[in-house]
Amino acid sequence: MKIINVIPHAISVPLETPFYFAQGWVKSRSSLIVEIVTDSGITGWGESLCHGLQTPHIAAAFIEHVFKPMLIGRSPFDVEVLWEEMYNVTRPYGQGGSAVNAISGVDIALWDVMGKALNQPIHALIGGAFRKEVTPYATGFYRVADGNYPQDAIAEAHRYVDAGFEAFKLKIGFGVEQDLEFMRSIREAVGNDVKIMADANGAYNAASARRIIKESEDLNLYFLEELLAPEDMQGYQEIKNLSKTSIAAGEQIFGKMGYRPWLESRALDIIQPDLCSSGGITECKKIAAMAQASHTMMIPHVWGSGIGIAASLQFIASLPSTPLSLNPIHPMLEFDQSSHPFRKDLICDGIKMVNGKVQISTEPGIGVEVNRDIINQYKVN
Repeated sequence: MKIINVIPHAISVPLETPFYFAQGWVKSRSSLIVEIVTDSGITGWGESLCHGLQTPHIAAAFIEHVFKPMLIGRSPFDVEVLWEEMYNVTRPYGQGGSAVNAISGVDIALWDVMGKALNQPIHALIGGAFRKEVTPYATGFYRVADGNYPQDAIAEAHRYVDAGFEAFKLKIGFGVEQDLEFMRSIREAVGNDVKIMADANGAYNAASARRIIKESEDLNLYFLEELLAPEDMQGYQEIKNLSKTSIAAGEQIFGKMGYRPWLESRALDIIQPDLCSSGGITECKKIAAMAQASHTMMIPHVWGSGIGIAASLQFIASLPSTPLSLNPIHPMLEFDQSSHPFRKDLICDGIKMVNGKVQISTEPGIGVEVNRDIINQYKVN
């Protein structure tokens, strides 16, 4: 089997109601979908994550002008070789960011091809499944221009609880006093049985983060995410053990090389690589092994389309708990509930929560069917 085409599909849809978070306004939802075509007729799909303010054209350019010429005529089963070659050729102008982001989409598509060729789900090819289902947590709580807070967020929290979610993640990063008041109002509204996390998207320095950690300890938060900028590893070391609340970060750390100093220094309680940005299946399995060796929990970041969610489920299935035990603490699925015009339609609504759980697909590859009509409808490159 040989690769005969690599197609980067940049898709983007303006939002009817833009929303904002600590770093700015999200006016559209975008993604870079990677299609790999083989001479056997098998097609694989992957995704390069587009963060809220990221254009899909950057990763598309990497794939079209750098990776595609390298991949044509190669075997998709050489996935490890291809990963290292893609990383090496972009090393002088990559090592992270959009370069590894683009590699991630290609890598996921290669694994999808292999799974379909062997009629196996990806998790069966990377060591098997430690679990058949995953507990999701709802990501949302973005703000809109005419919103009324915290009242709108309290109503949103109740919707998630009524829908069966056992956990959700708040958006903070709007000021220390405002964040503390906001988190307290949500906890009081939903009670103590719901896991609450909060994500500041790197809005604070260590001094401000220290206040949030200390003054929110009575709220029994499950973890606080990205309190600091991704460059401030020393700052994370300073704030990590200030309270019982776990400190999480990592969606903006790339590959095993990027994660190595963070894991060696035990700077985080929970690492959060995004499969569609931090290196794909091939590299994130290595990051997972490093995390296990460092006795550090991994709960992957997930904010992509249905393709990214499906691939992440396959990856999460393969993650051991940290550590294995009679009653282990399992990794969770970040299940984005914010406005996204094509997230479900792209995979024919193939991922759903039932009774508070999301099942791990046993279908070949990433485990879902891709609706090409949605790609054609929203393609912008």
